[in-house]
Amino acid sequence: MDGLTETERRARDIALRYGDLAGEALLRPLIETEFGGRIALVSSFGVEAAVLLHMVAGIDRGLPVVFIDTGKHFAETLRYRDALIAALGLTDVRVAAPDARQIAARDPHGTLSRANPETCCVLRKVEPLAAALADFEAWISGRKRYQGGLRQALPTIEAADGRIKVNPLATWNAADIAAEFAARRLPRHPLLADGFPSIGCAPCTVRAAGGEADPRSGRWPGTAKTECGIHLGFRPNAGPSIATSTAIPAP
Repeated sequence: MDGLTETERRARDIALRYGDLAGEALLRPLIETEFGGRIALVSSFGVEAAVLLHMVAGIDRGLPVVFIDTGKHFAETLRYRDALIAALGLTDVRVAAPDARQIAARDPHGTLSRANPETCCVLRKVEPLAAALADFEAWISGRKRYQGGLRQALPTIEAADGRIKVNPLATWNAADIAAEFAARRLPRHPLLADGFPSIGCAPCTVRAAGGEADPRSGRWPGTAKTECGIHLGFRPNAGPSIATSTAIPAP
């Protein structure tokens, strides 16, 4: 025995077949062949998200796209999300949100992000996503190595939380992303020009310092936190209902 779980073996086998591919060349066989109907894209509709969304739309506009609505997003992000859905013709965008009863019990005043950002991310992001992905075997993320921190050694294909996680842009850098935005004529997130190179929830995101090399420097300022937790392992709450999920009507 190799000591690997079934998911880890499958991730290894898929990586051997497709691990040298990136972007659409990687996405197409995984969406159309390996995980037909059992793979979703998780998108923040953030600063760089449009490139990956455009790639997916070119393969299958009906691929499930999961957006985690924490209830704390910038209004600009929500408007940008809706504009991209319409522009790209995405037909199955699902909103995963924390259950109202859990919010009432664990963050009744809406201030948990200041008191304990780790716990807030678990409540508003990690748990809703775990519920939203329950019926999928694989999911696609937009993480990239150049973003630094825990992402510097990011593999293209990995096993995580009993599923396959696909990072089709892992090897891309900021110049690659900028070139694709131009080539594909994609609109930029409106907050990028206002000094936000990485955008999360409004209470935990500030403008990046001038000249700051780290594109995620404006996330969770004043703390050592660099990840919301959805890529660190799911930690579902023991309560009876951890999330609600709705679909955004297709344009």
